[in-house]
Amino acid sequence: MNIESRLAQIGSINDPQTGAVSFPIYQSTAFRHPRLGQSTGFDYSRSKSPTRAVLEAAAADLESGDAGFATSSGMAALQIIFSLFGQGDHLLVSLDLYGGTYRLLEQVMSRFGVTASYIDTNDLDALESHRKPNTKAVLIETPTNPLMMVTDLAKVAAWAKQKGLLTIVDNTLLTPFFQRPIELGADIVVHSATKYLGGHNDVLAGLIVTKGEKLSADVAFLHNSIGAVLGPQDSWLLMRGMKTLALRMERHQYNATRLAAWLKVHPSVEEVYYPALPHHPGHEIQNSQSSGNTGIFSFKMKDARTIEPILRHIKLIAFAESLGGAESLMTYPAVQTHADIPEEIRRAVGVDDRLLRFSVGLEHVDDIMNDLKQAIEAAEKEING
Repeated sequence: MNIESRLAQIGSINDPQTGAVSFPIYQSTAFRHPRLGQSTGFDYSRSKSPTRAVLEAAAADLESGDAGFATSSGMAALQIIFSLFGQGDHLLVSLDLYGGTYRLLEQVMSRFGVTASYIDTNDLDALESHRKPNTKAVLIETPTNPLMMVTDLAKVAAWAKQKGLLTIVDNTLLTPFFQRPIELGADIVVHSATKYLGGHNDVLAGLIVTKGEKLSADVAFLHNSIGAVLGPQDSWLLMRGMKTLALRMERHQYNATRLAAWLKVHPSVEEVYYPALPHHPGHEIQNSQSSGNTGIFSFKMKDARTIEPILRHIKLIAFAESLGGAESLMTYPAVQTHADIPEEIRRAVGVDDRLLRFSVGLEHVDDIMNDLKQAIEAAEKEING
């Protein structure tokens, strides 16, 4: 069955007792045992709940994995994954990385003896040169946030498997509608489901999908033990959002491609980072392993003085963190999403005081373009007198 149909049918045939097309919200935290030694399959909602179970099965199906796990946020999902590792373990991690992931690794996991090296994960020579005897996994964002660096997943996953390493892929920006890393050799896929999967800026959630019986069992143990699980109301909201994922991603992609191409030739813009554009370094790799492009991109203004007035003058576009919702949002990574990354590291990668990240929403593309156009014009007028 095509993925569009599988998305639309999430939860629609899972309640045989009532035939409910929208799977019910089971708010209960406890479940009766028929008798001693017997269970309905549900005992305590931290371990398993009916609404969350439907969501988790759908996630595993969409990502071609063996098991799915719904968590209380994307960071909670990463915490569970990082808990697979312990004292003395080392990870290879994408150089251009979401600031929250960097913070979790450097300020939390480091306390437990887990270390990380940040490198261009598309460079096998760099991966090999940074690999240590205690290296356990490769964590890849592709495309990365915010500079849209692309990694050849099949190439890196094959190398990692040869070296006995796990391949973990953050698939938040493309979703399983456009990219399925497990089919390319990854062992674990993680999502901030708050973003495109939820799609409406109204639910905080994370998802993990695993491949392999032992790995799935290990993550299930950590999911239950740590307890960072998604509640039934939020599980239902996430399923509702995912039903329209195909339609939304197509529109996000269309709008973002139009806007990125327009900004690419704008006289006030120095660079646009978006894999759909032919000039982008990862354009061909992206096209080979993904069926489409995300709705987020970044662009760098020529003059840093334009940043503050642009963010002040946008009207339809909201100056707000997060991404992937119906509404267009603009973020200033240097002081928001990537503030926890030391300045010298940020600047070395390219996340400087001229960079804006743009999560393109579902509004009419002309309205989004006109809003950004007037904001840039107002900013240029202010700084040039």
